[in-house]
Amino acid sequence: MSRFQKLSQTLWCCQYHIVWVPKYRFRILNGDVAREVVNCIRAFSEQKSCKIVELNV
Repeated sequence: MSRFQKLSQTLWCCQYHIVWVPKYRFRILNGDVAREVVNCIRAFSEQKSCKIVELNV
């Protein structure tokens, strides 16, 4: 599978790198909160027809 996608006359690759850092870098995404965040991100990406390459919480 190629990292590029193509249409009839175009070849493209669009990637986003999103980093969320809480104030003072407290580690608040643990346990149930981390699982809920992962589920929300996956649900939103499916809704928008996006592909997640890598996800770390």
